Amino acid sequence: MAAEFDRHSESYETAVEQAVAFAGQPHDVYLEAKARKLLELARRRLGAEPVAALDVGCGIGLFERHLGGSFAALHGVDVSEPMIARARETVPEAEFRVSDPGRLPYEDARFDLVFTVCVLHHVERGERGPLLAEMARVARPGGLVVVFEHNPWNPLTRKVVRGCEFDQGVELLPRREVMAALRAAGLEVTDAEYVLFSPWRGSLVERTERALARVPLGAQYVVAARAAA
Repeated sequence: MAAEFDRHSESYETAVEQAVAFAGQPHDVYLEAKARKLLELARRRLGAEPVAALDVGCGIGLFERHLGGSFAALHGVDVSEPMIARARETVPEAEFRVSDPGRLPYEDARFDLVFTVCVLHHVERGERGPLLAEMARVARPGGLVVVFEHNPWNPLTRKVVRGCEFDQGVELLPRREVMAALRAAGLEVTDAEYVLFSPWRGSLVERTERALARVPLGAQYVVAARAAA
Protein backbone atom coordinates (compact mmCIF):
# COMPACT_ATOMS: atom_id res chain seq x y z
CA MET A 1 0.00 0.00 0.00
CA ALA A 2 2.88 2.40 0.71
CA ALA A 3 4.21 2.09 -2.85
CA GLU A 4 0.73 2.65 -4.29
CA PHE A 5 0.21 5.87 -2.36
CA ASP A 6 3.78 7.04 -2.97
CA ARG A 7 2.81 7.01 -6.63
CA HIS A 8 -0.28 9.14 -6.01
CA SER A 9 1.22 11.63 -3.56
CA GLU A 10 1.23 14.47 -6.11
CA SER A 11 -2.01 13.59 -7.91
CA TYR A 12 -4.13 12.63 -4.87
CA GLU A 13 -6.24 15.79 -4.72
CA THR A 14 -6.89 15.85 -8.46
CA ALA A 15 -7.94 12.19 -8.49
CA VAL A 16 -10.43 12.68 -5.65
CA GLU A 17 -11.87 15.88 -7.12
CA GLN A 18 -12.43 14.17 -10.46
CA ALA A 19 -14.16 11.22 -8.77
CA VAL A 20 -16.65 13.39 -6.81
CA ALA A 21 -17.17 16.12 -9.44
CA PHE A 22 -20.49 14.68 -10.68
CA ALA A 23 -22.12 15.57 -7.32
CA GLY A 24 -21.41 19.27 -7.83
CA GLN A 25 -19.43 19.90 -4.65
CA PRO A 26 -15.68 19.96 -3.98
CA HIS A 27 -14.05 17.28 -1.85
CA ASP A 28 -13.41 19.82 0.93
CA VAL A 29 -17.15 20.02 1.64
CA TYR A 30 -17.23 16.35 2.62
CA LEU A 31 -14.03 16.61 4.65
CA GLU A 32 -15.42 19.54 6.61
CA ALA A 33 -18.67 17.69 7.33
CA LYS A 34 -16.76 14.66 8.65
CA ALA A 35 -14.48 16.89 10.72
CA ARG A 36 -17.52 18.43 12.37
CA LYS A 37 -18.89 14.95 13.09
CA LEU A 38 -15.56 13.89 14.61
CA LEU A 39 -15.49 16.96 16.86
CA GLU A 40 -19.09 16.32 17.89
CA LEU A 41 -18.24 12.73 18.87
CA ALA A 42 -15.16 13.90 20.78
CA ARG A 43 -17.19 16.43 22.77
CA ARG A 44 -19.95 13.90 23.43
CA ARG A 45 -17.68 11.09 24.60
CA LEU A 46 -14.58 12.84 25.94
CA GLY A 47 -16.02 16.06 27.37
CA ALA A 48 -14.39 19.47 27.35
CA GLU A 49 -10.90 18.43 28.49
CA PRO A 50 -7.93 19.07 26.14
CA VAL A 51 -7.61 16.21 23.66
CA ALA A 52 -4.52 14.68 22.05
CA ALA A 53 -5.61 13.19 18.71
CA LEU A 54 -4.04 10.86 16.13
CA ASP A 55 -5.11 10.44 12.49
CA VAL A 56 -4.10 7.00 11.19
CA GLY A 57 -3.63 7.07 7.42
CA CYS A 58 -3.56 10.87 7.24
CA GLY A 59 -2.32 11.03 3.65
CA ILE A 60 -1.33 14.56 2.63
CA GLY A 61 -3.09 16.17 5.61
CA LEU A 62 -6.28 17.39 3.93
CA PHE A 63 -8.47 16.34 6.87
CA GLU A 64 -6.17 18.10 9.36
CA ARG A 65 -6.83 21.42 7.64
CA HIS A 66 -10.34 21.27 9.11
CA LEU A 67 -9.16 20.46 12.64
CA GLY A 68 -6.71 23.30 13.25
CA GLY A 69 -6.92 24.54 16.84
CA SER A 70 -9.57 21.97 17.84
CA PHE A 71 -7.23 19.71 19.81
CA ALA A 72 -4.47 20.26 22.32
CA ALA A 73 -2.21 18.12 20.12
CA LEU A 74 -2.80 16.79 16.61
CA HIS A 75 -0.71 14.00 15.10
CA GLY A 76 -0.90 12.05 11.85
CA VAL A 77 0.74 8.90 10.54
CA ASP A 78 0.90 7.29 7.11
CA VAL A 79 2.89 4.50 5.52
CA SER A 80 3.80 6.74 2.56
CA GLU A 81 6.80 8.99 3.12
CA PRO A 82 5.94 11.34 0.20
CA MET A 83 2.42 11.73 1.60
CA ILE A 84 3.83 12.65 5.02
CA ALA A 85 6.19 15.16 3.42
CA ARG A 86 3.22 16.90 1.80
CA ALA A 87 1.21 16.76 5.05
CA ARG A 88 3.99 18.59 6.88
CA GLU A 89 3.80 21.34 4.30
CA THR A 90 0.00 21.45 4.34
CA VAL A 91 -0.46 21.61 8.13
CA PRO A 92 2.85 22.66 9.77
CA GLU A 93 1.23 23.04 13.19
CA ALA A 94 0.49 19.29 13.40
CA GLU A 95 3.07 16.53 13.93
CA PHE A 96 3.35 13.87 11.23
CA ARG A 97 5.32 10.63 11.19
CA VAL A 98 5.89 7.79 8.76
CA SER A 99 4.48 4.57 10.21
CA ASP A 100 5.47 0.96 9.68
CA PRO A 101 2.52 -1.05 8.29
CA GLY A 102 2.37 -3.28 11.37
CA ARG A 103 2.92 -0.92 14.29
CA LEU A 104 2.11 2.70 15.08
CA PRO A 105 5.17 4.70 16.21
CA TYR A 106 3.78 5.64 19.63
CA GLU A 107 3.74 4.24 23.12
CA ASP A 108 0.70 2.61 24.72
CA ALA A 109 -2.19 4.85 25.85
CA ARG A 110 -0.70 7.94 24.19
CA PHE A 111 -3.88 9.53 22.76
CA ASP A 112 -7.36 10.52 23.89
CA LEU A 113 -8.73 10.17 20.35
CA VAL A 114 -7.50 7.90 17.55
CA PHE A 115 -9.29 8.07 14.21
CA THR A 116 -9.03 6.93 10.62
CA VAL A 117 -10.91 8.36 7.63
CA CYS A 118 -11.70 6.08 4.66
CA VAL A 119 -8.53 4.04 5.09
CA LEU A 120 -9.67 0.53 6.05
CA HIS A 121 -10.92 -0.33 2.56
CA HIS A 122 -7.32 0.08 1.36
CA VAL A 123 -6.04 -2.39 3.98
CA GLU A 124 -5.87 -6.10 3.21
CA ARG A 125 -8.60 -8.04 5.00
CA GLY A 126 -6.17 -9.94 7.21
CA GLU A 127 -4.44 -6.72 8.29
CA ARG A 128 -7.53 -4.75 9.31
CA GLY A 129 -7.91 -6.37 12.73
CA PRO A 130 -4.25 -5.81 13.66
CA LEU A 131 -4.48 -2.17 12.56
CA LEU A 132 -7.54 -1.57 14.74
CA ALA A 133 -5.78 -3.37 17.61
CA GLU A 134 -2.88 -0.94 17.18
CA MET A 135 -5.28 2.00 17.27
CA ALA A 136 -6.77 0.58 20.47
CA ARG A 137 -3.28 0.13 21.94
CA VAL A 138 -2.33 3.79 21.56
CA ALA A 139 -5.71 5.02 22.90
CA ARG A 140 -5.74 5.84 26.60
CA PRO A 141 -8.14 4.00 28.94
CA GLY A 142 -11.55 5.54 28.31
CA GLY A 143 -10.29 7.09 25.07
CA LEU A 144 -12.10 6.97 21.76
CA VAL A 145 -11.33 5.16 18.49
CA VAL A 146 -13.30 6.44 15.48
CA VAL A 147 -13.58 4.94 11.99
CA PHE A 148 -15.10 6.65 8.94
CA GLU A 149 -15.70 4.44 5.91
CA HIS A 150 -17.52 4.33 2.59
CA ASN A 151 -20.98 2.79 2.70
CA PRO A 152 -21.09 -0.06 0.14
CA TRP A 153 -24.92 0.07 0.04
CA ASN A 154 -24.91 3.58 -1.46
CA PRO A 155 -24.83 3.43 -5.30
CA LEU A 156 -23.26 6.91 -5.61
CA THR A 157 -20.48 5.89 -3.25
CA ARG A 158 -19.75 2.90 -5.46
CA LYS A 159 -19.69 5.25 -8.46
CA VAL A 160 -17.11 7.48 -6.72
CA VAL A 161 -14.94 4.50 -5.82
CA ARG A 162 -15.09 3.09 -9.36
CA GLY A 163 -14.06 6.47 -10.74
CA CYS A 164 -11.10 7.05 -8.39
CA GLU A 165 -7.80 5.86 -9.80
CA PHE A 166 -6.31 4.77 -6.46
CA ASP A 167 -9.49 2.94 -5.35
CA GLN A 168 -9.39 0.38 -8.15
CA GLY A 169 -10.01 -3.14 -6.86
CA VAL A 170 -10.69 -2.18 -3.24
CA GLU A 171 -13.21 -4.01 -1.06
CA LEU A 172 -15.72 -1.78 0.74
CA LEU A 173 -16.70 -2.78 4.27
CA PRO A 174 -20.27 -2.89 5.61
CA ARG A 175 -20.74 -1.02 8.87
CA ARG A 176 -21.45 -4.20 10.82
CA GLU A 177 -18.02 -5.54 9.82
CA VAL A 178 -16.25 -2.49 11.23
CA MET A 179 -18.29 -2.70 14.44
CA ALA A 180 -17.36 -6.38 14.84
CA ALA A 181 -13.69 -5.65 14.21
CA LEU A 182 -13.64 -2.87 16.80
CA ARG A 183 -15.20 -5.18 19.37
CA ALA A 184 -12.66 -7.87 18.49
CA ALA A 185 -9.95 -5.28 19.25
CA GLY A 186 -11.31 -5.01 22.80
CA LEU A 187 -13.30 -1.80 22.31
CA GLU A 188 -16.89 -0.96 23.25
CA VAL A 189 -18.89 0.49 20.36
CA THR A 190 -20.63 3.69 21.49
CA ASP A 191 -21.87 5.25 18.24
CA ALA A 192 -22.66 4.01 14.73
CA GLU A 193 -24.20 6.47 12.27
CA TYR A 194 -24.61 6.91 8.54
CA VAL A 195 -23.49 10.32 7.27
CA LEU A 196 -23.34 12.41 4.08
CA PHE A 197 -26.80 11.77 2.68
CA SER A 198 -26.55 14.88 0.51
CA PRO A 199 -23.69 16.75 -1.17
CA TRP A 200 -25.21 20.00 0.05
CA ARG A 201 -24.60 21.47 3.48
CA GLY A 202 -26.49 23.84 5.76
CA SER A 203 -28.42 23.66 9.02
CA LEU A 204 -31.55 22.11 7.48
CA VAL A 205 -29.55 19.42 5.68
CA GLU A 206 -27.57 18.64 8.81
CA ARG A 207 -30.71 18.33 10.95
CA THR A 208 -32.22 16.00 8.36
CA GLU A 209 -29.05 13.89 8.24
CA ARG A 210 -29.04 13.54 12.04
CA ALA A 211 -32.63 12.27 11.85
CA LEU A 212 -31.60 9.75 9.17
CA ALA A 213 -28.44 8.55 10.94
CA ARG A 214 -29.76 4.98 11.32
CA VAL A 215 -30.85 4.67 7.69
CA PRO A 216 -28.17 2.76 5.70
CA LEU A 217 -28.21 5.11 2.71
CA GLY A 218 -25.62 7.73 3.65
CA ALA A 219 -22.57 7.91 1.40
CA GLN A 220 -20.38 7.02 4.36
CA TYR A 221 -20.70 5.94 7.97
CA VAL A 222 -18.87 6.54 11.22
CA VAL A 223 -18.34 4.11 14.10
CA ALA A 224 -16.93 5.21 17.45
CA ALA A 225 -15.70 2.86 20.18
CA ARG A 226 -14.34 3.39 23.67
CA ALA A 227 -11.15 1.85 25.05
CA ALA A 228 -11.59 -0.03 28.32
CA ALA A 229 -11.13 2.23 31.34
